[in-house]
Amino acid sequence: MQKPEPIRVMTVDDHQILRGGLRFLLLAFDDIALVGEARSGPEALSLCGQIHPDVVLMDMMMPGMDGAATTRAIKDKHPEIQVLILSSFSDADWVRDAMRAGAVGYLLKDASMDELADGIRAAQAGKPTLATAAAQALVEPDAHSSFEPGSDLTVRQLEILTLMVEGLTNNEIAERLYLSPYTVRNHVSEILSKLGTGTRTEAAALAVRLGLVG
Repeated sequence: MQKPEPIRVMTVDDHQILRGGLRFLLLAFDDIALVGEARSGPEALSLCGQIHPDVVLMDMMMPGMDGAATTRAIKDKHPEIQVLILSSFSDADWVRDAMRAGAVGYLLKDASMDELADGIRAAQAGKPTLATAAAQALVEPDAHSSFEPGSDLTVRQLEILTLMVEGLTNNEIAERLYLSPYTVRNHVSEILSKLGTGTRTEAAALAVRLGLVG
């Protein structure tokens, strides 16, 4: 049986030491290959067009073009490339900006080697990953309330949310559940509203972290 191709990863960080550390860490995994390193947003966008990585590990705080802007530019030009944020900060606004820019997940730089590798694998498969601190930041406005995000989701909406976490599109969900695409779109809008999220990816990542889906 032929061995599958490794996941092609590119890192984006303006700090040379951090890029070097990631380079060293990724050597531990046979199914992950580092194919490029960028020091800035513009360089990352240029490199994506040349080497076409599967997953981009993106820093948030960079001079000039920050991580959210770079993520948005990459997703606009190369929607097939998955962007996984790797940041030192879990501020709610940063997390939301990243997810709304198109990032598939948000990890912190203190993540373990295995957490990072699992995040890369999940990103390559289009599945969301959200660090605990990032998830807590997203639900922080409700921290003083007894209401739990997602507690008012219907059985059907939880079913649809589960398929969203699996990476299915609205049309694929409609086919799977024998619903019309219009009905699925309405449910997805309700799910985003009830979770207080702005995108499908953000909703899926938060659902996983809060344990709303199995």
